[in-house]
Amino acid sequence: MKVYTKKGDQGNTGLIGGTRVLKSNPRIDAYGTVDELNSYMGLLRDTTINDILKQDIIYIQDRLFTLGSWLASDPEKSKMQLPEIMEEDVKKLEDAIDKMEEELEPMKSFVLPGGHQVVSFAHIARCVCRRAERLVVELNQSSPQDPVILAYLNRLSDYLFVYSRYLSLHLKAEEIPWIPRK
Repeated sequence: MKVYTKKGDQGNTGLIGGTRVLKSNPRIDAYGTVDELNSYMGLLRDTTINDILKQDIIYIQDRLFTLGSWLASDPEKSKMQLPEIMEEDVKKLEDAIDKMEEELEPMKSFVLPGGHQVVSFAHIARCVCRRAERLVVELNQSSPQDPVILAYLNRLSDYLFVYSRYLSLHLKAEEIPWIPRK
């Protein structure tokens, strides 16, 4: 199978199920942003600080591929059997957040993103995750999505924030609180 098909040269692409849509379609924007997020997760995986976190990120990347496949499907025409995103996937993120937070000082203020290159990667991934979430919310207005997709993206952005703080702790990076100017 060739990588190029030339079918998208005029600005359209195919959904799972065969429907052709413009590449600017909200569905394409949503799953394209999930794909971008997955690439940032790969960057985090490559720079992670331990094997447990690496395995967590690999699991998250798998879930993002699953989520993306649902977003890439024409809900009316696709007959393909897709893997499921489930509440237990959201729970797994919550458990990972709770485990990391056991080591962290309670938040007293917002923190400025940064402090170490790897911490910055986590903050970028968090921002891309929030954008993906917004795009799925927008898509949901015209094409209802499984609510667990939104829950997963919402919890993943929380995970990435806590992960950035966890990285700061273990990399001994300075966490600079945001102190609003008066």
